[in-house]
Amino acid sequence: MSPAKRHSLHLELPNAHAEELPHVAALFLILFDVKAGYTIAWKRSIPGLDITDSVEYKSLPSGLHNVDEDAVYFVHNDAYAGVSSFINGKAEESERNALMLAVGALIPLSYGRLGKSWRHGEGLRALARDLVRDPSNTNLLDDYWQDHQHRNEEETIRPTSGDDSPSAMSEKRRRAKSSPNGQPRTRDRAVSSASALAPPGQILSAHHPALSLSTFLDTFGPLVFPLYKAALLRKRILLIGQAPVELACNFVYNLSVISTLPSALHDLLPLSPLPTRLRPLFSVGVHDIPTLSTGSRTSQPTETLASEGQAYGWIACTTDEILSVKDHLYDTLVTLPPSYSSQAQSRVWPRIQRKKAATVKATQRDARRPPSSSCLQPTRYTDAEDNNGSAPFLPLPSLEQATTTGHEAISSAPSDDEQPILEPQSWSALAYNSFMWWASAGEKRTDLEEESEYDSSLLANLGSSDPHSPSRRRGSDMGLDSGGDAGVGFEMAVIAYFHRFTVLILRTLSEIVDSQDDVSHPESENDNEYEDRSGAGGREREGDEVVEITSDDMTRMGLDVWSESDRLFVEELVDFYWGRRASVNGGRVECCGVRVL
Repeated sequence: MSPAKRHSLHLELPNAHAEELPHVAALFLILFDVKAGYTIAWKRSIPGLDITDSVEYKSLPSGLHNVDEDAVYFVHNDAYAGVSSFINGKAEESERNALMLAVGALIPLSYGRLGKSWRHGEGLRALARDLVRDPSNTNLLDDYWQDHQHRNEEETIRPTSGDDSPSAMSEKRRRAKSSPNGQPRTRDRAVSSASALAPPGQILSAHHPALSLSTFLDTFGPLVFPLYKAALLRKRILLIGQAPVELACNFVYNLSVISTLPSALHDLLPLSPLPTRLRPLFSVGVHDIPTLSTGSRTSQPTETLASEGQAYGWIACTTDEILSVKDHLYDTLVTLPPSYSSQAQSRVWPRIQRKKAATVKATQRDARRPPSSSCLQPTRYTDAEDNNGSAPFLPLPSLEQATTTGHEAISSAPSDDEQPILEPQSWSALAYNSFMWWASAGEKRTDLEEESEYDSSLLANLGSSDPHSPSRRRGSDMGLDSGGDAGVGFEMAVIAYFHRFTVLILRTLSEIVDSQDDVSHPESENDNEYEDRSGAGGREREGDEVVEITSDDMTRMGLDVWSESDRLFVEELVDFYWGRRASVNGGRVECCGVRVL
């Protein structure tokens, strides 16, 4: 691809819109009866929406009796996002001294990835706290239903979101054209990397899942990268843990967002239907086994999921440990550490497994990446608060600061706490590093400088140099200026970092595939080249040549040239998105033109 065709890496965001509560398609109250179990004590729903024998189980996952309060997100019938607020209050001895109830709502998924259901979080929690004192006071529920019920059926399909603006209509017409694989674009709204959060100048809601991104990075550390790579391959990922489940649901949302394919890649990838998003199922249980059985790479996606860019894979969380033994339901299993593990003497990390295979670990290169080396970690003021009484975040590092931090991170070894979750350094890598140390005679190594420059490019223009600027306060500026000079909030910076990483990986592979095909088939310059090559669903067709990936290509993509897992990752990427077989050459040690290792 010529330099003129390269795209900038800044995020394009929509205009700001006032935050509104999405309309509710159903509202319900669930009580736990010592004899009958979970029962729907009160419910309202739009005509044709049946919530019986479903929401009572999804709203109250296993283990909630061990916590006082919790919030649960789930998906209902692939059309509605569910949110419930759970309260475990005191009761009479006849009720086993506990009154467990949940107030929940269903919101059309047409409002977004989670239907923006978190905006109802505060209201539902207030209702639950009032009802736990007097469950018979259902007038509160009637009032809430009257205020927020969904009245216009047309709005379920097209919620008010500014999609009818001239710029949005132009985007729709552009996507209506055929893609390189000969298939029309079926999505009528862009999967924006940033609009999933908030437009510029808008504050994130108190219960927005993205506010947990700092905890997400801190919990997984370098392990966030093998998890991100599995999501990019659209694997079926199951997170298993204990109550409370709100944080796990937030992790589901975060992983789905950071692994979204930016719109700049949509016309470069021949796979059809293109899975632009990893399908988030949020909290699931044994009753969701039929749903979990879908999304396999070997099965044909439904037309609805294909049109929504969720053709393959999913990400979900559960407290039902029985699901972990049903390895035919998932591709990647993530065991989250219990909440009390924070009191352990040594760091307790999540455990990532591929079915019955060995534990998945992060590469040595992953341990040196910015989110793992605290380049993007937020820091709070210790002696100052903003006007709202909440502690604001300090600014993200500028490009110069990021470059310096990158060099320091690369030159320093991973911490002792991280060693158990990292792949051991290979003998080839050890020999290479020893040789480079001897050859450089203590001077700066060019390979480490290149690695630092790569990381710095992903951090460029994501920081602000003024630590006291009002725009740096938490969630107050979620947009990126088109000129690239404005700073962004911490949450947006993390998402921008991963999306830039995705763009650089897949665009590099696209250039490699195109350049090799141009050499092998110079006469094939018609618009149907991708369609002929991808075949059905992107599967490899007979006659396709093997795509050669060099160690320099791996470096360009920011991957570990010495890691077998990264080589397999690239091979799977090429196979999944291009339907081609790849041969990946890792790092090597040469002396006088002769390969030693």
